[in-house]
Amino acid sequence: MVQFNEESILQAIEKIDSQPELRKGRDSFEYDLKFKNKTYPPILVLSEASKILGGTELTLKDFNNSTKSAFKLLNEHGFIVEKKNATEGLTPKVWVEKTIVEDRPDRIEGEYALGKRMWSPTKDKRGANIYGFMREVSEGDIILHLTDNYGFTGVSKVKDKYIEGKGVANSNWEGDAYLVDLKEYVDLVPLPKSKILTEENKKLLLDIKSKHNVFYNSELTLRQGAYITECPKLLFDLINKIYYSENQSYIPYLPFPSSNDVDLQTIQVDAPFQIDAFATDVKAAGLLLNPDIITRFICSLLTKPFVILTGLSGSGKTKLAQAFAKWMSLDDNQICIVPVGADWTNREPLLGFPNALETGKYVLPENGALSLLIEANKPENQHKPYFLILDEMNLSHVERYFADFLSVMESTGSIPLHTQTAEWKDHVPSSIKLPTNLFIVGTVNIDETTYMFSPKVLDRANVIEFRVTRNELETFLDAGGRIDLNLIAGKGAAMAESFLEKASDKNLMQSDPNNINSSLLSFFDELRELGAEFGYRTASEIKRFAAVVNKLEPSWSDEKVIDAAVMQKLLPKVHGSRRKLEDVLKALASICLRDKENIDAVKLEELQESSLDASICRYPLSLEKIARMQRGLVNNGFTSYAEA
Repeated sequence: MVQFNEESILQAIEKIDSQPELRKGRDSFEYDLKFKNKTYPPILVLSEASKILGGTELTLKDFNNSTKSAFKLLNEHGFIVEKKNATEGLTPKVWVEKTIVEDRPDRIEGEYALGKRMWSPTKDKRGANIYGFMREVSEGDIILHLTDNYGFTGVSKVKDKYIEGKGVANSNWEGDAYLVDLKEYVDLVPLPKSKILTEENKKLLLDIKSKHNVFYNSELTLRQGAYITECPKLLFDLINKIYYSENQSYIPYLPFPSSNDVDLQTIQVDAPFQIDAFATDVKAAGLLLNPDIITRFICSLLTKPFVILTGLSGSGKTKLAQAFAKWMSLDDNQICIVPVGADWTNREPLLGFPNALETGKYVLPENGALSLLIEANKPENQHKPYFLILDEMNLSHVERYFADFLSVMESTGSIPLHTQTAEWKDHVPSSIKLPTNLFIVGTVNIDETTYMFSPKVLDRANVIEFRVTRNELETFLDAGGRIDLNLIAGKGAAMAESFLEKASDKNLMQSDPNNINSSLLSFFDELRELGAEFGYRTASEIKRFAAVVNKLEPSWSDEKVIDAAVMQKLLPKVHGSRRKLEDVLKALASICLRDKENIDAVKLEELQESSLDASICRYPLSLEKIARMQRGLVNNGFTSYAEA
C-alpha cells in the first residue's frame, strides 16, 4: 500500500467533488469523513488518494475488513471521521412526490394529510407492479412534494420504510397499498414549475433524464403510474437555487448546493448519438433483440426515414419501433401508433378530409396521424424527432391509403389537404410536407388476410426481416422478465439533435467505397442477364446505408454491410414462379459464395444456417434467405421474400 500524505487526500476530496459519479456504490454505512461542512466516504477518499499516488483502487478488504486502521490513517493526517446520525442513515436520497392534493387550502386531513403519509397501490389497474420506487424509500430520505397547479409546495422526511396495508377508504384505490409514514413536514412558499421551466433549464432536465432513472417529462410532470421518482443531485440543486433566488432561503433538509454543482455551460445536452446506448437501455427494459437487428434498424432510419419490419408474428417488430421512439422522445406526443384497418381504401384514415357539411371545418383522423405531421412541421419542433408507426401496414392495400406519402418521399413536395378559404376555422394548413424530423415505421405480418407490397413501396423502404432462433428463444425463456418500456422513456432524448443531424447529412460518404461499388456491380451484372436489375435509387440508398453503418458501427466489415443491404434492398423485390426465379436465385446465391463456381455443387434448397461457413460464404445472411426462398420455390412452385 502507498504512503499517504495530506496533499494526496486533499486532491482525492477535490476529485470526488468534481466527479460525483465516483460515489456510486461507494457510500459508507456508518461513518463519514467531514471536511469543510461536507461529508465523504472514508474508504473512497483513501482509494482515490492511492490512485493519485500511483497505487491501486482500494476497498475495505485492503484494510483487513477493519475500518479502524483506515480511519487511523485519516486521523494521522488531520482529517475527522465521525459516525453518521443514526436517524439519518446513509446519505439520504431525495425523492419527488406527485402530491394527490392539488387544492392547498382544502387539503385532506387525517392520516393521509400532506406530509403525514404517502401511499400508492401495490399494482395498477392491469395488475402490473409499477410502483416499485415506494419500496426503495428509506428512513431519513427527503420528500419534495410537487403538485401540477402550485409546483413544489412542501418538504418532508421519511419516518420509516414502507409497509404493506390498505389505501384510502371509500376511494378507487382502497385496496392493497404501499404506505410510507413521513415526519417533520415543512410548508414551502410555493415554487411554481414555470419558475423552473426556462428553455435552458428544460435542456438541463432533459440531460438529467437521459442519465438517471427518473419518470418526469419535459414539463416536469410525473408520468402516469409514477407516484414518486428519484430526484438526482443536479435536479434538487437546481430547484434549491431557484427557491433561494425567490425567497432568500434554501429548502429545508436539502444539502446546500455548491456554486459549481449546476453549471449549464458544462452540461452536455446535445450528446452524440450512440447505438450502444439504446441497445443497453432496451435490454434493461426487458426487450431482448439481436444487436445486429438494432443496428440495421437504426442505420436504415438514418438512411431513409421509412422502414418496413416484417417476419414472424410476435417477434418484436412493433416493440422495437415503439421502444426506439419512446427512447428518443421527450414525451408521447412525438409518437403516433396507428393500427391499419382492413377497410382502408383511401387516404382519409391518415390525412382526414374537409367537412362537406360545415364550411371551413376539417375532420382530423382520430388516430392522431395528421396531428403528428402538423406538430413535426412546426419550426419550434425541428430539433425533435417524430415517429409514425403503422401497425400491420399491409392489412389493406398500402398504395391506396399511403400513395400521397410515397409520392412526396421522392419529390419533397407537399400533400394537399384542402382549398384555403377566409372562413377556415381549424388550424389545418392547406398542404403539408413530410418534414425531415419525421420517421415512418411500418410493421408487416404475412398470412391469408394481408396484401403484398408493390415494387413502388419496396423501392422506397428498407425491409428488415425478424426471425427467432432457438438460442434467442432459450435466452428469452430463461430471462422470464416483463417488458417495461416506461423504463427507457426519454433516455436517449439528449441524443435527438445528433440523430437528426446524421439523418439530414446528405454528404455522408464512406472513406473507401470501392468494395461496395464492386459488389453492387457484381449483383447488377448477374441480375441484368435475367432482367431483374436494380436502378439508381436502390444503388444510392445502399451506398448511403453503408456510409451510415461505417460511421456508427465501424467494426462492421464491408461484407457484413453488403450482406445486410442485399437482404434489405434487393431480395424483398424478388418474387415469382419457379420458371421465372430459379436462375435468378441461383445467380444471387453464387455471388454470396467466395468462389461462385462452387454454386453448381450446392443444393440450394438444402442449405441450413448452421452450414454457412464464413470460409466459403461472403454473405451468410442473404444466402440463408435465398435458400429459404428456394425451398419455397421447390415445394410450392412460387416464392417471395415475405414468408407466412
